[in-house]
Amino acid sequence: MRWYSIWNLGAAATLAVTMMVAPGLMKAQGSDTVLKAADTQKMLPASVYYRGQSAPTQLRNSGGVKFGDGFFVLATMVDNSGYASDVQAKYQAYFVTEVPIKIGGQSLAAGIYGIGFVKDNKFVVTDVGAHEVLSVATEDDAGLKRPTPLQVMADPAGGFRLYAGRRYVNFSR
Repeated sequence: MRWYSIWNLGAAATLAVTMMVAPGLMKAQGSDTVLKAADTQKMLPASVYYRGQSAPTQLRNSGGVKFGDGFFVLATMVDNSGYASDVQAKYQAYFVTEVPIKIGGQSLAAGIYGIGFVKDNKFVVTDVGAHEVLSVATEDDAGLKRPTPLQVMADPAGGFRLYAGRRYVNFSR
């Protein structure tokens, strides 16, 4: 009789722990994942079309996010040396979002864009014809230990940060 009670107590404890842990496991399986350059290189093309010509991508300088539901946001630097200086100033990277997102609080529809961190601490998003779609202020992260030309990181306040060096913008779904 004692063994039966001990077994029931053990089974109840196991069930209780499982019930507490299961929601966390389900969330982890469906959570968003920050992608590094090695992850995005398989998905991004070697060259992209923008403003009437093709530009090679710099896949070593890329990053993104895979959302829990399987949709992506991807970015990669481009070699914009063949473009006019006014286009070079605002087109530094190729940006793909499969879902609508918010950048710096402004809405951006799913699509393919050119992006750039420009003077006066601004971040601009342009369509493939180089027409400005949105512009937001950038932040500076003086505490970033290893700035790179382009990277994506989780934002401690929620969402993500797209960096160019130490300058960044926040984005989220």
